[in-house]
Formats: sequence, C-alpha cells, structure tokens
Amino acid sequence: MSQQRIEVTLAGQKITLATSTEHEPLLRAACTLVDEQIQLAINGGNRSIERASMMAALKIAGDLIKLQTASQLASAQSISSNSNSEEITRLQNEIYALEDQVDALMQTLSLPGSPRPIVP
Repeated sequence: MSQQRIEVTLAGQKITLATSTEHEPLLRAACTLVDEQIQLAINGGNRSIERASMMAALKIAGDLIKLQTASQLASAQSISSNSNSEEITRLQNEIYALEDQVDALMQTLSLPGSPRPIVP
C-alpha cells in the first residue's frame, strides 16, 4: 500500500494530504462533504473558518450518530437476510472510515486558543 500526496480544497484553502491509492476516492469524497458543510456554515453566518469547521464537524458527527443508531437498531432486530447484514457491515465500515477522516481533518484546523494555521 504505497502512499501518495493529493491536493484538496477545504474552506477555500488548498491543502495536501497523504493517502493510499485505494483510499484516495473515499478521502476526496470526505473532503468534498466536509467542504460543503463548512461552506453551508459560512453561508449561514459563521464568519470564522474555525467556527464554521466546528459546526461542520458537529453536523457530520450528528449524521454519523444517526447512521450508527439506525445500524444498531437494524442489528437489534436481527435482520436475517445475508445481503442486508453485508450492507450493514459495509455501512458501519464506511462510518468508521469517515470518523477517522473527520478526526484527521479536524487536527489540521486551527482552533481558538491554540492558533495553528491550516497546513497548505
């Protein structure tokens, strides 16, 4: 699994991220989602990138929690169909991957009280 560097844009700033070839499409999709949520927060009145980023992270985290809850509910109802179980497993893995990406992206952002520039 070789690493490569890709350039993405978040909150109007270009940043370079390292990823494997197999994870690049998911990382790019995650960056697009995060950037869309940041832009929605900015358009909603959040003037600072840090605050808009935190609001975007909270929105995405809320969406993930809803998916986890739905997944847990489906598991609790003991879905017997093998294809449904495979889909739930796939969605859970996707949730975990998105959580990891959100965590990694949030580490690149500057937060109030500990200013760090977004790494270009």
